[in-house]
Amino acid sequence: MSRTTAPLSDSACRSARPTDHAYKLFDGDGLYLLVQPNGRKGWRLRYVKPDGREGLTSFGSYPVVGLADARNKRLEVKRMLAKGIDPIETKHQAKTQAAIKGRTFESAALDWHKAMSAKWAPGHAKTVLSRLKTHVFPLIGARSIVDLDTHDLMQPLEAIQKRGTIDVALRVQNYLQSIMREAKRARQIAANPASDLEGLIKAPRVIHRPALPLSRLPELQERIDTYRGRALTRLTVMLSLHVFVRSSELRFARWSEFDLKRGTWEIPDTRPALDGVPFSTRGTKMAGDIHLVPLSPQAVTLLEQIHALTGKFDLVFAGDAKPWKPMSENTVNSALRKMGYDTKTEICGHGFRSMACSALIESGLWSETAIERQMSHKERNNVRAAYIHKAEFIEERRLIMNRWSRYLEANRQEHVTPHEFANQTGTNVTRLKAKSRLRE
Repeated sequence: MSRTTAPLSDSACRSARPTDHAYKLFDGDGLYLLVQPNGRKGWRLRYVKPDGREGLTSFGSYPVVGLADARNKRLEVKRMLAKGIDPIETKHQAKTQAAIKGRTFESAALDWHKAMSAKWAPGHAKTVLSRLKTHVFPLIGARSIVDLDTHDLMQPLEAIQKRGTIDVALRVQNYLQSIMREAKRARQIAANPASDLEGLIKAPRVIHRPALPLSRLPELQERIDTYRGRALTRLTVMLSLHVFVRSSELRFARWSEFDLKRGTWEIPDTRPALDGVPFSTRGTKMAGDIHLVPLSPQAVTLLEQIHALTGKFDLVFAGDAKPWKPMSENTVNSALRKMGYDTKTEICGHGFRSMACSALIESGLWSETAIERQMSHKERNNVRAAYIHKAEFIEERRLIMNRWSRYLEANRQEHVTPHEFANQTGTNVTRLKAKSRLRE
């Protein structure tokens, strides 16, 4: 509460000397001059807020703010209080709005990216920043974040959509929603205009990669064997069928990853970059992990033949004209088209994975976990993943890879179903299956 007292004079303010303790010189109606032990003097005002609580605000230092100025400021506060306005809250809001008004969307997005990067893999963080710089910042990056509305946020998304890259548009939409959500939580914006972006971009219909029915395995292998193109291409297609890894895992492979004597291929999660080759650092999709591919005798034989062609290079699947670069990502599918297949409806390189997976499951010989691990699929159940992430199932996976290659050999002349092939020598494998289930 303000107190009744004799008003101060300029001479009293000027002549006030510091003591060992701070003390106050009261002017009345809540205004006083605080004299600090270090000699500094500052104006303070105690008042009652509109909600009945006590408030305290400062008017600056004496003599920069003189007695008359301090009394004028006290009068302004009293007028605001008479209107039900809290001067401290008003001052804070003014400072916040001033800071926000000068805050661009780009600065807010970069702060968001910096915070999120601690949770992301370096490659993913780099991709997100690249998309923001390419698609978003040129259009709205310099705009004040408080001025943006839903229509403004739609501009970069519609521009991406016109180029036909729907997947990128969906991802950028997620970035915008997350950035604006964090801005609202930080009180940089009062409402989130990105909330109304939901449903703007329609996700494309999922089209599964085409794969041949297993009954056409004899035909497929005959066409690969009689392929008249580049020898390395023919061997690559056949090896891809035997090891059924992802295209990037295959294309960017280095000879240093292979141990042909032990029959193993260790695919790292990140590879050394190749100059001028986009995405050449890609390895397995299992971040922070090495994907082990046990090599069947048939796969080792194919790799030995490939080594005779490219063994002097770092890259296993070296390009023809430029061996320091990998073969094109379209090489396998191009070869399949030359063999007479429609890679959009019949079979593509990625379809080898579907064929192998379906045959392994249909055989009934192997645990689902071991098959998923060999497919290098990440465990989606986080609780389960915490227990099995170190379980490699190496013994079972080596048998899986050996048997898949033998199944391909059995399907060279005529088709044999996975179930029929499993029952030819099923007794020993059944024992392994029982052991595997006990391990799980």
